[in-house]
Amino acid sequence: MEQCSSEPSTPTAHIQDKGSSSLEAMVSAIVLSGSPVKSQQLGEPDLTVEEKKQLLMEQYNSKPVVFLERYHTHLKPEHLEAFLHIGSDCRTQYYCNEVQKRASNSANKTRVRNHRYAALRALQKEGQYFSEEQMRFREPLLYEQYIGQYLSEEEILQRSEEAMQNGPTGLSDLLIDSYHEQVLQKRLQEEQGRENSAEQEEEEDDEEPRQAEWEPTTEEKALLREEFLSQMHQRFLEGKDKDFNYSEVDENPDYDNLDILSRDAEERYFDEDDEEEEEEEEEGENEGDNMV
Repeated sequence: MEQCSSEPSTPTAHIQDKGSSSLEAMVSAIVLSGSPVKSQQLGEPDLTVEEKKQLLMEQYNSKPVVFLERYHTHLKPEHLEAFLHIGSDCRTQYYCNEVQKRASNSANKTRVRNHRYAALRALQKEGQYFSEEQMRFREPLLYEQYIGQYLSEEEILQRSEEAMQNGPTGLSDLLIDSYHEQVLQKRLQEEQGRENSAEQEEEEDDEEPRQAEWEPTTEEKALLREEFLSQMHQRFLEGKDKDFNYSEVDENPDYDNLDILSRDAEERYFDEDDEEEEEEEEEGENEGDNMV
């Protein structure tokens, strides 16, 4: 970063008190974020909301650049009006750019995940992408753990008949389907081998006797199937389907206007994802903060 001038001698020339809506909103956002505003001794009573706001105002009025540097991870673009009077300072420019960049990245992430959710709903309605057979081929070990190992011979036969109805129509298709099944079984054996090796290492450290194999009830099988489907949906949303061309979805404006989103389900999934990302970002950016 290039050399900057010292803190402006009259930092409050532009905004001096809570009269500015952007300043008031900014202070409230920092308080709601839970960010510490002063060092406190062990056992010292927590500050009230009004006390925190007062301290933040004092910090902002005395050293606005330091204030911006300390709290920029909690700010949004609409709060930056409060720093117009120190806009010539290169540190102000840097941290304001960081706020704008983070907001832009967040908007892009929201657009991408909305596109993927819309694509998921479309794939559920049309085509075979989320059919049991195709999901089994994409994740054979996961399928085996949740569904395959508990199927009866009759259910295995029924699965094969359904795959034939939805797939092969001639001898060449049958040969291709047979080849795919061989590839799937080979992948399954390789993945099971890796998993068994890991389990054997754990068993060497565990002297307790193994319990008898569990046989799920019909209701439990249904729950396992639902969990498998849920995991496959999440893998798709997180971009983990290796052979899927996500660029056709992420960069496709046609998905912007599709009215097929289940908002409740979407928000439950993505709110958890956002909380984890925000915690990781704040931990990384605040490592050097000595405040308690």
